[in-house]
Amino acid sequence: MSDLRNRPAPELTEADRLRLGRTVQVPGTTGVLGIIVAVAAVAWSWAGSGFSIERFIEGVPRMGDFLSRTWPPDFTDLDVIVRLLIETLQMAIIGTLVGALLSLLVSFGATSTIAPRWLYYPCRFVLNVLRSIPDLIFALMFVSAVGLGPFAGILAIILGSLGSIAKVYAEAMEAVDTGPIDALRSTGATGRQVIAYGVLPQASPLLVSYTLLLFEGNVRGATILGLVGAGGIGMELTTAMRLYDYGHMLAIIISIVVLVTVIDRLSATIRKRVR
Repeated sequence: MSDLRNRPAPELTEADRLRLGRTVQVPGTTGVLGIIVAVAAVAWSWAGSGFSIERFIEGVPRMGDFLSRTWPPDFTDLDVIVRLLIETLQMAIIGTLVGALLSLLVSFGATSTIAPRWLYYPCRFVLNVLRSIPDLIFALMFVSAVGLGPFAGILAIILGSLGSIAKVYAEAMEAVDTGPIDALRSTGATGRQVIAYGVLPQASPLLVSYTLLLFEGNVRGATILGLVGAGGIGMELTTAMRLYDYGHMLAIIISIVVLVTVIDRLSATIRKRVR
């Protein structure tokens, strides 16, 4: 380290000084092609998706009218809202816990640095399939299989969590320093010992952080699973909208916002401690 500190800095050429002194760097050929492709993609998406600023401006008064009808919020049935919010939270906790454990198991097979090829590609394919299917489709499938209620919602959250977080776990484990892993392998350590003493100690803070983010997302996701009868407060929200009970609907939305905000603050505090 001392040799590096005493080594003289490399001399810059005049061209390097001019390039570093420019506030705005002129993109090269690759950069220009990238900009052209990006602009073309935005124009293509703009035209194909029907995005229209004029229609948005025309709709602003109607949005204002809709929002005015939701005020004031009606907390008359606060006990019902609290009970369903607790059910939603319980669904998210169980779904996240089981989903995270299954995701951790599958992520070992989806990590290129520790899994053999014959296991790596099938695991990645399964995760891609699970990630391609929306949680509401899982909820509909489980409602038809086990009936209405929070159990179907929990099963949907588990599969949704597996599809979304196992790949993130795997990438977190692929990003760890390979030095300790190589050192363990050179001593004849087994695959399980490499994971236990080389991979997990380094990846644990990221895994905990991602799990907390997954939990926050699952709380929000669990609120809409009730739209298809999979438990939680979504069914109450849908009923309020269908009955034009906008005051009750706004009370539900405010309660969801409070719950998500509290969970977000708690998760942020925990993430700071584990870093």
